[in-house]
Parts: sequence; C-alpha cells; structure tokens
Amino acid sequence: MHTVFAIIGGTGFYQPTLLQGLQEMEINTPYGTVPFQIGDYQGKRVVFLARHGKEHHLPPHRINYRANIAALREIEANYVLSTTAVGSLRQDIPRGMLVVIDQFIDLTKCRKHTFYDGTGGEVVHTDFTEPYCSHLRKHLCRVLKRKGIPFQEKGTYICTEGPRYETPAEVKAYANWGGDVVGMTNVPEVTLAREAGLCYASLSLVTNYAAGLSSQPLTHQEVVEEMREKISMIRDVFMETIVTLPEKKDCRCSFKEDYKLG
Repeated sequence: MHTVFAIIGGTGFYQPTLLQGLQEMEINTPYGTVPFQIGDYQGKRVVFLARHGKEHHLPPHRINYRANIAALREIEANYVLSTTAVGSLRQDIPRGMLVVIDQFIDLTKCRKHTFYDGTGGEVVHTDFTEPYCSHLRKHLCRVLKRKGIPFQEKGTYICTEGPRYETPAEVKAYANWGGDVVGMTNVPEVTLAREAGLCYASLSLVTNYAAGLSSQPLTHQEVVEEMREKISMIRDVFMETIVTLPEKKDCRCSFKEDYKLG
C-alpha cells in the first residue's frame, strides 16, 4: 500500500513550490468538509492540512478536529506530523526551543474529543500510556540531532481551551503538575489520531514565556514572529523526516481493535 504522509500546520507553513503535482482538494466527512493540499515530495505522497483554515480564521476552540482527522483517515494517511506554537512554563526552556512532546495534560472543556461517543452501542476505551507514536518521535529526534538543531527530546504539553492566554497563577500550577509547555491545539488532535489508528507526532516551537515568567504582556504578534522565523527550519525537518523514515514500525498506534469492548 502506498504510504501517505500528512502535515498539520498553521498559516505560513506550506510553501507553494514544495510539492510536485499539487492538487487542492476537499473531503466530505460525517463531521464536516475539510480542504487540503496533496502532492509529491521526492517520491513520497504528502498531504498538507491547515489546522486553523486556509485564512487562519478558526480559533483553537472552534477547530473541527474530528473532521480534520476523519479526512486524513479517509485519504489513508499513515503518518501525521504536526507543529504547534507553545508558551514555556519553565525558565530553562527558552524562546525558540523545539520540543518533541511525549505527554499531555488535557484542560480543554468544550471540544468533541472522540469518534466513539456511544453511537451504535460501540464502547471504546483507548490506551494513552504512550500518547505519541514512538516510531515517528524517535526518527524525528534523529533528524533534529543530525541537523544539529537544539531541541528537547521529551516534554509535557498542557492543552488549555483558549482563546485567552493563561494567568500567572495557572502557569505556576501547570509547572507544579510537571508541565513543560502550554498551548491550545494539540488536544483532541492527538487523541483522535490514535482512535483513527494514525501514527502521530508533534513538534512544538516555544514562541514565548508563559504569563508570570515574562516581564512583558503576552501578544499574538510575538507568536507569529517567532513562528515566521523558524518555519523554514521546521519545514526542512519535517520533509527530511518524511523522506528518511524507516518502513519497519515498532509502535502500536494502529492496534485499534485492542481497545474495543463487546
């Protein structure tokens, strides 16, 4: 079967000259319609999906995560690489640092978190001992090391509802819980990907210190500027990861049947 790689990113990630034979497509899913771009890169089939919409018009709490992941499943994506902008909860994780997150804490409140909502009587409890694909994470780390790019091999992502930023009191609490970075988009994207049997890994870019760690008020502009500065590097890392990923997997991301009851 032909391997399909997907990239979920924000505005500015995709470069028009990146993929050959580029097509703009839409897929209708039971959860909504999803536009995406698909083409080829050095013999690999690659899909790009803009998380916040083509015009970056969707705030984190209004993103249709179920439709996005359902669309990737529909086009038979095997691997998903995502990028997220995050705030640092620790002074030793500075602005500009990349973090290959390996755990999350979910503090979202109003999102559709699962494909298995009891419809049809199907009950599924999915294991999240290892939330992110071990196979994809290991190789992503190898590529970053090979390129000599500073990064953290592990990190716990606190996912908040947004769209507001966190208070200093919340940031202090999150750090005490063992959180390393805070963002608004990784959940339920990661949980839905596992339910869909997709190999999913995420690379977080620290764009600022979270509230209380920074002497300045937080602004969206500093997030945009830091992402713009690092986007080319992240793009190169993702494309090399796609081209050089070993075919033999050592993860259990696709073992969906293990979680079903009855």
